[in-house]
Parts: sequence; C-alpha cells; structure tokens
Amino acid sequence: QVQLVESGGGSVQAGGSLRLSCVITGDVWVSECMAWGRQTPGKGREVVASIDSDGRTSYEDCVKGRFSISKDSVNNTLYLQMNSPKPEETAMYYCASDWCEWSDAFGRYFHWGQGTQVTVSS
Repeated sequence: QVQLVESGGGSVQAGGSLRLSCVITGDVWVSECMAWGRQTPGKGREVVASIDSDGRTSYEDCVKGRFSISKDSVNNTLYLQMNSPKPEETAMYYCASDWCEWSDAFGRYFHWGQGTQVTVSS
C-alpha cells in the first residue's frame, strides 16, 4: 500500500507563511495526481490545491495567489506553500493522491495522510 505522511504544520500569524510537506512511500505509483485538502467543522474536507502528473496545478479560488502546490517527483514529496494565511483557514491539512483518471473525473482522492494541524492567529 501507499503511505502519506504530512509535516510542517503549526501556529502561524496572519500574514506570515508556512510550508507543509508530504512524503509518499510504499506503492508510490498510485499517486499520479496529488492534492492538499483541509478539514474544518463547518466545511468538512475540501481540496484546496492539486497537481497532476505533468505538473499542472489547480487551486480553489479562495487560495489563489497565496497558496502554491509543488512536487518533487524524484523524492516523492509534495509541498504546500502557504503565504498570508487567514485565521479562518485554521484547519487540519491533509495530502492526498490517486490515479489521475479517478481524481480528474471525480475531484476526489482515495489515499489520504493523517493530517497536520495549521492554526492561524491574528
């Protein structure tokens, strides 16, 4: 099976920055497409950024211009650069992966990590 382990979460002030990392191990070939999602009590789990096998990225409108997703395919590592996060974006952040055929068609991912908590204070 594939394992996804997030790190880099913590407390950050609004207007600051934070970088999250996700290391993928095991059956890495199932992780053609990858994404970052977050979960809050009010919105549930939502995908905020994704990247496909060709490096093309997609973002939820509310994070465009502030968050950036990238990957290191050689080291099987996914990143989320969070610039100027807002207090309302306090959430548990998860990395996710799946075959691109599945994620492109449904906007959902089968494999998820355990999450890393991000707390944004003002």
